[in-house]
Amino acid sequence: MAWLQADPSGNYHVSFRFGGKKFKRSLRTKDAASAEGRRLRLEENIRLVESGRLAIPSEADVPTFLLSDGKLNSKVVIATPLTLDPLFDAYFEAISAGSLEESTVRCQQIHRRHVEKHFGASFPVQRISLDDLQSYVTSRSRQKGLRGRNVGGNTIGKEIETFRAAWNWGVDAAKLQGEFPKKGLRLPKQIEMRTFQTWEEIERQIEQGNLTDAEHADLWDCLFLTLDEIGELLKHVKETARQPFIYPMFVMAAHTGARRSELIRSQIADFNGDTVTIRERKRVRGKQSMRRVPLSIELRQVMDQWFANHPGGAFTFSQVDVVRSKKHGKGPRPVTRDEAHDHFKRPLAGSKWENVKGWHCFRHSFCSNCAMKGIDQRIIDAWVGHTTAEMRRRYRHLFPNSEKQAMSLVFG
Repeated sequence: MAWLQADPSGNYHVSFRFGGKKFKRSLRTKDAASAEGRRLRLEENIRLVESGRLAIPSEADVPTFLLSDGKLNSKVVIATPLTLDPLFDAYFEAISAGSLEESTVRCQQIHRRHVEKHFGASFPVQRISLDDLQSYVTSRSRQKGLRGRNVGGNTIGKEIETFRAAWNWGVDAAKLQGEFPKKGLRLPKQIEMRTFQTWEEIERQIEQGNLTDAEHADLWDCLFLTLDEIGELLKHVKETARQPFIYPMFVMAAHTGARRSELIRSQIADFNGDTVTIRERKRVRGKQSMRRVPLSIELRQVMDQWFANHPGGAFTFSQVDVVRSKKHGKGPRPVTRDEAHDHFKRPLAGSKWENVKGWHCFRHSFCSNCAMKGIDQRIIDAWVGHTTAEMRRRYRHLFPNSEKQAMSLVFG
């Protein structure tokens, strides 16, 4: 009724016929006596079934049921532990279109690469411990990062948060269990960002000397342009820009404090009378919120002229594709993130303005100039969508006479 066979490695298999079918299962033993004992028990169980003293459930796996004396209905399946690579793949796949900024997803992908480089893509995620995370922090803090410095606590903290976000998604998707073991994790001290400074203040510090190239770059990162400097820069862009949408885009950034991503998302319908609606994604978690900013006279004039010559489509800043080596298109279409960056650099290259690092400088400048003019901080927050005290601190020192008046209330 049942017979044994040994494979080339010496492991025994048992074969038998039951219900008109032939079955074969490995006994996972090389011991002949043990294999013979299991064969005899199998034959006895078959006789019990045929005599009606043992019933096989309809959904049962027949060989497993008979070899286990009727104690198991199905094969024993050992679940493959979830590893980092499929966890991150599933996490990013689950991010719905438009739920996060493109730049945010790109940063998270970079964080993923660092995490997988340290732990290995096949690391079983469920067994991650606080000690494992602390080892990651220690290792990353010894590596070189931006501008030749060791990777700082700000960056490492963001990488850990991306890992935590993927973990929490895994828990919600029933792929993981428990809380992310971050409690008690010790990060390097985070570096507080400098307050915004004028061009003159930055050049004065550079002239004093004893600053590294990295420190020079740090200073230019916190540059804000005065109103006169903004006017001069916009004039330069108007004269040098090669695409018609570039100058209006510069003016809107300078006169509203809009982020690059917000400029890209802007639509013609957002301009309504004396205000423009800015489409946000960062201020309210999980929501595409909006804020309204009054149009300056100059911005309204520039946009009216641009819309009169607009190439078409719903987006404020559109262009018609030119023939390229890798991409051909039929316009008009919105400007992409990388194109916005490239078109920011091109008009300023080779001029004094090439120290202006990116679109965010106009955002800094907008906040700072509003503060210098005595605009209430709550109004500034409403215009630019600020929600953190850290960002407000960077321009709060520019409020005219506010600190002097506060001190006079104490000491007269």
